[in-house]
Amino acid sequence: MHNLALPPPKLAMNLANACRLILLAAIWGASFLFMRIAVPSLGPIWLISARIGLAAVFLALVAQILKQPFAFKHWREYLTLGLLNTALPFLAYGFAARTLNASMMAILNATAPIWGAVIMALIVRKMPSFKVGLGLLIGMSGVAVLLGFDHIIDKPGATLGIVACLSATLCYGIASAYTKLKASHIAPFQVANGSMWGASLFLLPLFVSSQPVSTPPPTVWLAIAGLAILCTGVAYLLYFRLVREIGAASTLTVTFLIPLFGVLWGALFLGEHIGGNTLIGAMIILLGTALVTGFKLSIIKSR
Repeated sequence: MHNLALPPPKLAMNLANACRLILLAAIWGASFLFMRIAVPSLGPIWLISARIGLAAVFLALVAQILKQPFAFKHWREYLTLGLLNTALPFLAYGFAARTLNASMMAILNATAPIWGAVIMALIVRKMPSFKVGLGLLIGMSGVAVLLGFDHIIDKPGATLGIVACLSATLCYGIASAYTKLKASHIAPFQVANGSMWGASLFLLPLFVSSQPVSTPPPTVWLAIAGLAILCTGVAYLLYFRLVREIGAASTLTVTFLIPLFGVLWGALFLGEHIGGNTLIGAMIILLGTALVTGFKLSIIKSR
């Protein structure tokens, strides 16, 4: 999931937009499945370079169709967000996918809003409210439950994978704060398109100096296409439409749905075991995230 500059909310959510929100969560939840499929053959650098490069080309084509000009004057913001919101976190998840299962990565991804609250509190030098502070403690407790009772942490390299996931969500938190302070005036599509090209520039030297682990089979190429076109390009278009029709706050509730689909896809297509600690840890993390973000169950309304 990515941080984007967001306009103010406009409309309540109807059934069609609720279905789009669920579809968006299903697509973003599938990104962890696709990474698990492709990383053994390509390795993290080639996988993420291909994902970002193809997504940049796709968004550029969409920009031409929608007649959205590329605003070069925002190049500093594009490079900064390309590094913090795409290149670094995507690479971190690519490295984590070598050892962690899709379920755990999807659940840890839900800590991004928690990091965002911590970063903003440090920037404005203001203590968070009691509810936000409680949410931070609950969220960290959920991470402890998820990791402390999972056999996967005994796997070689798993600890580094967990650190990589949490580092990725930390990057998302920093990028969120940067967007609010420095890039909120830029249209969301321009941020997405420009930052994707910025990320491509950062990854180009790594890409040309490395090689894939092995020759990718057709399933890996399909996974790459899914990551680049479906989980990045198409997902952004869905995201923008939801932001336009139901507003930023309602759209961001997708954060709570992504782990559910990440766990589901991992279990269905990779045979990943869903333990009690996985479900309990996920629920605790999502509760903490809900408190931090101010999520309300009444947010979905009928017209």
